[in-house]
Amino acid sequence: MIERGAVFLSASVPLPGRRGFESFDPVLISSAVHAFVEVVLGRRLLVWGGQPAITPIIWEAARRLGVPYESSVLLYQSSFFRDQYPEVNLRFGNWVEVPAVEGNMKASLGRMRTRMFRDRPYEAAVFIGGMEGVLDEFDALRENAPGAQLIPLPAPGGVSRELFEQIKNLPGDMRTRTDFTYWLYRLLDIDPSEPRLLV
Repeated sequence: MIERGAVFLSASVPLPGRRGFESFDPVLISSAVHAFVEVVLGRRLLVWGGQPAITPIIWEAARRLGVPYESSVLLYQSSFFRDQYPEVNLRFGNWVEVPAVEGNMKASLGRMRTRMFRDRPYEAAVFIGGMEGVLDEFDALRENAPGAQLIPLPAPGGVSRELFEQIKNLPGDMRTRTDFTYWLYRLLDIDPSEPRLLV
């Protein structure tokens, strides 16, 4: 794995009644997350906020690609959700628990994100689908890791489509294109032949 900044993943499937629900495509969100993992896993440290729908995808991809999960990814959890942690999150020592703000979920998540984005240098962050939390992570990254390249993928819809319109230096062709692997290799500046960290 090349020693460069980490790459952050912010992704979720919007829920009914939440921001982003009216525009998302669940098949394209899944496709984009799988493409992201294919490009990044074992080549950069992959960091995310313990989103329970994403963890199994990354875990399975690491197994399939022969990449050591425990040293290739790092996830953050707020202790506010301690009783809801997916079992796979607890299996390895590659996660960081950030103390909650008692009785306040929003403040607890804000504390976790501030810690997550200040702990290490980031070279990029990719946003896929998402609801209000993806907006919050986008804003927290801009504040705490201003050097990171921000890459919202618009085609899967959700909040990431709104965020794409805020980034002026991304190719307009991305609005409708679904060849996510191509765009991620190009925008993250990762060579497809770059070797992965293997078990």
